[in-house]
Amino acid sequence: MIEPAEPQLARSAVTEREAFGVWTQIAAQSFGGPAGQIAVMHRILVEEKRWFSEDEFLHALNFCMLLPGPEAQQLVTYAGWRLHGIRGGLTAGLMFIAPGAISLLILSALYVAYHDVTWIAAIFFGVKAAVLAVVLEAVIRIGRRALKSPLLVGFAVISFLAMHVFQIPFPWIVVVAALSGLILGRLLPSQFPAAKTTVAVDPESSTPRQFGRTMLTVAVWLLIWFTPIGLVWAVFGSDSLLVKQGLFFSQTAVITFGGAYAVLAYLAQEAVQTYGWVTPGEMQDGLGLAETTPGPLIMVVQFVAFVGAFRHADGMNPWLAALLGSAITTWVTFAPSFLWIFTFAPYLESLRRIQGLNHTLSGITAAVVGAILNLSVWFTLHTLFGTVAEWHPSVWPAARIWQPDWSTLDIRALIIAVVSMLALFRFHLGMLPTLAAAAVLGLVLRGWL
Repeated sequence: MIEPAEPQLARSAVTEREAFGVWTQIAAQSFGGPAGQIAVMHRILVEEKRWFSEDEFLHALNFCMLLPGPEAQQLVTYAGWRLHGIRGGLTAGLMFIAPGAISLLILSALYVAYHDVTWIAAIFFGVKAAVLAVVLEAVIRIGRRALKSPLLVGFAVISFLAMHVFQIPFPWIVVVAALSGLILGRLLPSQFPAAKTTVAVDPESSTPRQFGRTMLTVAVWLLIWFTPIGLVWAVFGSDSLLVKQGLFFSQTAVITFGGAYAVLAYLAQEAVQTYGWVTPGEMQDGLGLAETTPGPLIMVVQFVAFVGAFRHADGMNPWLAALLGSAITTWVTFAPSFLWIFTFAPYLESLRRIQGLNHTLSGITAAVVGAILNLSVWFTLHTLFGTVAEWHPSVWPAARIWQPDWSTLDIRALIIAVVSMLALFRFHLGMLPTLAAAAVLGLVLRGWL
């Protein structure tokens, strides 16, 4: 059965000015890591605006989770591209990054100058705890609509266990889910309700781009990606700290599969031990600031670059070096995301219209629900508890189970999370009022008010 093209018609009526307002709204609420950010986008783009159907949203999420880099930022870039082409994708993607980049730049400068930003951290502490309610709501909503049969529920459970316990990389989970969906879809078709497609097709994505156009897109974005590194190389030389930071963070950008958490251990080791840009304590402080500010968690690289460049200014004014290092690092971290989206998104749309892929995509979608649940559990544990250790059972040392230290339960975070859940679920208070109230509670419970 073919669904009426309601989301398609809704998108066609959206002006760039209206879309800009929505991207600003999403960016302002993009707390809580990937799980919280995906929850916000789902609420606004699917539930409220109805610019995308559930199937379209999940299909795009499948795609973005397969790419290196921050999946939430890539998802909003893709949404902007679907609405208004490359210009729309740039607007959405850049707006998503801007609040976090500006916030962390200011916090990094305050940290270097005063080494105390606890009052700002108190505000974000409250917001971060409130996001637990948003994440819970998203898991329930997406799971209810994507897991339409017991078999698909099983796909989600296996995906969650594979990531949460056995630490299997998500791309491998997707491969297995796709093959399982393809095979079981033929054997048990009743367990795979038909995926819905739309009648209308966006002009921007009506056909796959020609090979030459794709290569041009790749060439342009590679030039955009590496031009800043080339400029600082020409001005300051190949041994410049700015060049080293640009090349190193370009490398981390292309190996960040499965979200920022997958590369944080490597990033911390290199930044602390190999380059000496930050100390272990400073790395933890930077991660804490990145976790509590809006935008992708990988934004922690901006803090690392700022502190490292300030400390090793290579004869430049330390503040100028810090600003340049922060800017170049942010540039090379997110430029690849635009490259992936603008190169591959048109082909994604053509694949979406092939009916034979429905069973495969249903399997992948169910696996994505498990991945979102995994992110949600990780985020919840590390928000409510000060210490979360890994336990490896003797019968299977490769397996890992997160064990929170109950003595480190943060009652303040729990109180804010419960109040936020009541506000959203019981009293149906809007997202922004809930987050604002949580920020005030964060200040009160941290002793600043």
